Amino acid sequence: MKKKNISLIILGLVPCIVSAQTVNEGILSVMPGTEMGTVAEFINEKKGDFTNDGTVYFFNDFTNEGIYSISKNAKTGKVVFSRYENETGVQTISGNSFTEFYDVVLNNPQTAGAFDLKTNIDVYGTMDFQDGIVKVDSTLNATTGLSKGMISFQKGAKAINVSDKSFADGEIEKIGNDEFMFPQGNKGNFRYAKISAPKSDKSVYVSRYIYDDKQFFESHSNKSGVINLLNTKEFWLVDKGNNTEGDVLLTLSWSDKTTLKEMLLNPEKDLHIIRWDSHNLIWVDEGGVVDIANKEVTTATAVNGYGFFTLGTVNTDVMLDGDVVVYNAVSPNGDGKNDYFIIDNITRYPNNKVQIFNRWGAKVYETTNYDSNGNVFKGYSEGRGTMNKNAKLPTGTYFYVLTYEYSDARGARIIKKQGYLHLENE
Repeated sequence: MKKKNISLIILGLVPCIVSAQTVNEGILSVMPGTEMGTVAEFINEKKGDFTNDGTVYFFNDFTNEGIYSISKNAKTGKVVFSRYENETGVQTISGNSFTEFYDVVLNNPQTAGAFDLKTNIDVYGTMDFQDGIVKVDSTLNATTGLSKGMISFQKGAKAINVSDKSFADGEIEKIGNDEFMFPQGNKGNFRYAKISAPKSDKSVYVSRYIYDDKQFFESHSNKSGVINLLNTKEFWLVDKGNNTEGDVLLTLSWSDKTTLKEMLLNPEKDLHIIRWDSHNLIWVDEGGVVDIANKEVTTATAVNGYGFFTLGTVNTDVMLDGDVVVYNAVSPNGDGKNDYFIIDNITRYPNNKVQIFNRWGAKVYETTNYDSNGNVFKGYSEGRGTMNKNAKLPTGTYFYVLTYEYSDARGARIIKKQGYLHLENE
């Protein structure tokens, strides 16, 4: 450790505070149960090798040009980015080397962007957004060829306590096969996106949220005929890595502050997730199942593509003459009530298909010409391409997707319905 006008750092079981600039050019390890801190700028030089399995407090700027890591399989390392006592100001987190953290605490009440992130950090445990917005610098770093700033949540990592006063403003990366909530926002609004668990533990997804970008919607205004209203106040970028296999369910939320009020008149019926089709240059309907209690919309099946997403209302068919009626409770216990997934009138429309998915987007049931020869859903995995075929499914919430051909005086057309299905399987 090279010191400039500072007193000796003593590593022990009690916190120690260091004043003035702190520069590491050698090997430094913070052991589990040990705490240390610096009130001045911390610089880990190219020759520096810093391993943190204890707790380190950074009360000023942080720069890593060398190795800053945690021990393999260690789960005790924590860094706290905060201001010392009554000091104020933005904290810059920078450097040309990747930085590994296990747990991270962000606690700086600076109002207009408390943390300026200009380096790539990997989080393996929990990122605790207590106070302060992280501005992620997505401009190109000429030295590394990557973006200057990036938060990468590794397998099993998560964000907690995210709110309007503390979130990440910029691009966030998720690696692994975990269900994940992106702790993102923009212009004072925390507006998360969630993805279901991907297939592979090497899956890579990125996301970013943008609020009030009029120019974007002026250049992305074309929408398909089924879409009625488009939420032109906000959008999300959700994309996946080039070698990522499979697809995910997407969940977006709405807010009284950022979502157009006219879209929330009947959200349970009309609100869907809308995606920008970059090939055809048009907004398309990805569908959606609405959770009123949590103000969320989730695609019933895996999304058909990636890129830009927003919310919108769609022109749904009113109750058509002789139309089908879906009963979304199934309890196959032999009492003669809801022993299978009942769809009234479906036999009038033999050109139909029923698909059922679990909450992670895996298909558990599929059939065509439903209820024509006993082919009904009774709580077992059945059909082409389903997982664990013939296995009894656990009690829980599932999603159904029903498509069928409907004909009347206006001609034939395909109608698609989707929603929740609750299975009670003894």
